[in-house]
Amino acid sequence: MTVSQILSSVAVLFLCVSRASSLDTFIAAVYEHAVILPNATPVPVSPEEALAVMNRNLDLLEGAVTSASKQGAHIIVTPEDGIYGFNFTRESLYPYLEDIPDPQVNWIPCDNPDRFGRTPVQQRLSCLAKDNSIYVVANIGDKKSCNASDPQCPPDGRYQYNTDVVFDSKGKLVARYHKQNLFLNEDQFNAPKEPEVVTFNTTFGKFGIFTCFDILFHDPAVTLVRDSRVDTILFPTAWMNVLPHLSAIEFHSAWAMGMKVNFLASNLHYPLKKMTGSGIYAPDSPRAFHYDMKTEKGKLLLAQLDSHPHPTPVVNWTSYASGVKAHSMGNQEFTGIIFFDEFSFLELKGIGGNYTVCQKDLCCHLSYKMSEKRSDEVYALGAFDGLHTVEGTYYLQICTLLKCRTTDLDTCGDSVETASTRFEMFSLSGTFGTQYVFPEVLLSEIQLAPEEFQVSSDGRLFSLKPTSGPVLTVTLFGRLYEKDSAPNALPDLTTQVLRVMFIVIIPIVYSLDW
Repeated sequence: MTVSQILSSVAVLFLCVSRASSLDTFIAAVYEHAVILPNATPVPVSPEEALAVMNRNLDLLEGAVTSASKQGAHIIVTPEDGIYGFNFTRESLYPYLEDIPDPQVNWIPCDNPDRFGRTPVQQRLSCLAKDNSIYVVANIGDKKSCNASDPQCPPDGRYQYNTDVVFDSKGKLVARYHKQNLFLNEDQFNAPKEPEVVTFNTTFGKFGIFTCFDILFHDPAVTLVRDSRVDTILFPTAWMNVLPHLSAIEFHSAWAMGMKVNFLASNLHYPLKKMTGSGIYAPDSPRAFHYDMKTEKGKLLLAQLDSHPHPTPVVNWTSYASGVKAHSMGNQEFTGIIFFDEFSFLELKGIGGNYTVCQKDLCCHLSYKMSEKRSDEVYALGAFDGLHTVEGTYYLQICTLLKCRTTDLDTCGDSVETASTRFEMFSLSGTFGTQYVFPEVLLSEIQLAPEEFQVSSDGRLFSLKPTSGPVLTVTLFGRLYEKDSAPNALPDLTTQVLRVMFIVIIPIVYSLDW
């Protein structure tokens, strides 16, 4: 046998072994965790007191990990802030932090806990993964010392990062991600100097990871899918639901469909702050989801996913809509506010019909038929094409069919959770200036509609059957990332006032609801 024949035989053998060891499907788990919060203190607690709080949460997470493993799960995702909670100052958070090394150091904390100093949380997470032969995804805090040689070094001489970690089924640290896009009240953390694109490979696909508010921005979220070509996104989050378009299960399932990836979303369970909504989402449909504002219990979800989602046709989001001839509606348009943005609306006055509403470069087209036209409910078609500048700065193009809170048109765009009108059919499209469009369908009582709708290659979001429940909203949520940093994107005085309202007033309103 020649050398070339030997090499060919070895290559074939390696390929066969690789294929034999890879999985076509895997079982994913996410845990919506009812977090135990530390007592609010004006001064930092001792490291021992901080660890006691974290161990109470880890006890609950351990139960979820063990249960998931016994049910055959290959990987489990736990929430952002799930181990120590939230509402910290920079100083009060410090006792909860550990030094998390670069995964290239090849470290199993369960076997060698003192290699990088005091790391009891990493040790426990590593042992949970190893003892249960499961990948464990968790969110903790990282600390990194710095000095005057670094011009960006904070005054206290350290960086503090909101950090996701992943331990493989042998307990090895295989991924560490520092959150890039911090939310308004995350002053206790620093953002990394450059966005981190973190991936790792398994026998059941390639994974990427980012955290909560990151999902609304290009980096690292879009980069992971477009450039790194991951199969599955891991998403620890502490997501506060904002209707009608940014409820957790609604938007996260839409992102999975729009980006054509698996998406494992683990949310905190804290109804007092509207935090609930976790799910396991495939590109074509949700596999499992949970939304619960009524109890204070956590929830473990499991579902089977394809390790490598099947390719789907590329969508031209403006193809169909650009060919629709808009009918003049006279002066029937009105404006309404959704999450501080001014939409252009048209009331849907009949049991069925064809409507078009435009704003700037975006025209939204809707064909629909209701099961009945109720006198006590009003629906509207809305369009928004502009820069959102409240809790963050990001450019949106949105087409939306939604239920108004009351029959008063001034309430169109308000948060509403229940409806009575079912739709026999709907078809929504728009002249979007982006390929990044996320299709949402949300039913009454904040429920998804698996396998009830589809997106066509020419950019229509349409129903496959009459809706199984009354409709809250049918939406195409578009992002124009390139316009986020436009010259006019700097916040003005009005925007600053709105941000203060969002930070201060919204939590007060939520507390009054409960």
